[in-house]
Amino acid sequence: MTLRFSPATRRAGLALAALGVAFLGALLVLRGLAGGWTLILLGLPASLGLGLAGDALGGDFPGTLRARWAALAGQTRPWMLWLALYAALKVPVPLWPEGFSLLALLSTGALFVSALAYAWERAGARRALGMAVLASSVGLGVELLGSRTGFPFGVYTYAGAPAPTLLSVPLIVPLGWFALTLATTLLAGGRAWLAGVLMVAWDVGLEPLMTAQGYWTWSDPAPLWAGAPLQNFLGWWAVGSGLSWAFTRISPGTFGPGRRARNLPMQERAVRVSFKVEPVTVERVIQPQPDLSRLTFGVAYPVETFFLPGGLVLVGRYLEAGVTLAAMLAGLALARAVRGGRA
Repeated sequence: MTLRFSPATRRAGLALAALGVAFLGALLVLRGLAGGWTLILLGLPASLGLGLAGDALGGDFPGTLRARWAALAGQTRPWMLWLALYAALKVPVPLWPEGFSLLALLSTGALFVSALAYAWERAGARRALGMAVLASSVGLGVELLGSRTGFPFGVYTYAGAPAPTLLSVPLIVPLGWFALTLATTLLAGGRAWLAGVLMVAWDVGLEPLMTAQGYWTWSDPAPLWAGAPLQNFLGWWAVGSGLSWAFTRISPGTFGPGRRARNLPMQERAVRVSFKVEPVTVERVIQPQPDLSRLTFGVAYPVETFFLPGGLVLVGRYLEAGVTLAAMLAGLALARAVRGGRA
């Protein structure tokens, strides 16, 4: 029996394999072993090239890559560039561990700007700013309330958190609430309850990583995961679902079952074009080209599905990395199932 993979599956699989090579290189660098930088310098550009034209290996790979890169460049929106910067700022983390707080601030800031640019483009300035202000304000408010009273997340503190902070809360926290809510609401097709579930899966990885980096410290008497109690995850679901519901009321046209979020949408079938050049008819096959028209900011979630477990591996939290990967993949599968395979 011969397994047949779609072009999209081949591209994604090859790109992830190349990223895995770069990640292995980062581990070698951390351990002072030879060859690490070589794997990084090979793996990162290879992942981009294979993600665009991996299905053309064995054929005209250079030509396909050039054509698709040109098509991709012509369709790139400002929010996509900020999202790419967000991902790029995560790459140096394993090579500069002491710079984690700075890189976390810069990458989260880029993610916030990407989310704002996307919402601005799709919903207009007034609605985009309304969603950003609402989510950031609510996020800051519940974190202040939670760190002082234990409600709604449990008993924890931000004492000792890296600067910059806002009223003792790390700045990345309110910025993150807006970006996370927008991404999950898009993936959920405007279903607030599902967006809340996706945010809980995201937090499964945030808790062990951010506590390991000293952003907050748990002292709850009933810890369930990485020091966080069950109450924390219920609180995340409630706040995330509430914000998601508010987003769909502020800008109902931005969310809904018809919206799709894919890693790299692409026309999957080659097109055969015939044209007549006297005295013969010439047929030319046009290879599938990138089509970013259906790409949404929801793609931030699968991007983080790669980087968040990877960050946990780098700090030695292997069990937490596996659980986080499983939780986020389950969240993506649930979103796809609820949306009838269109997510």
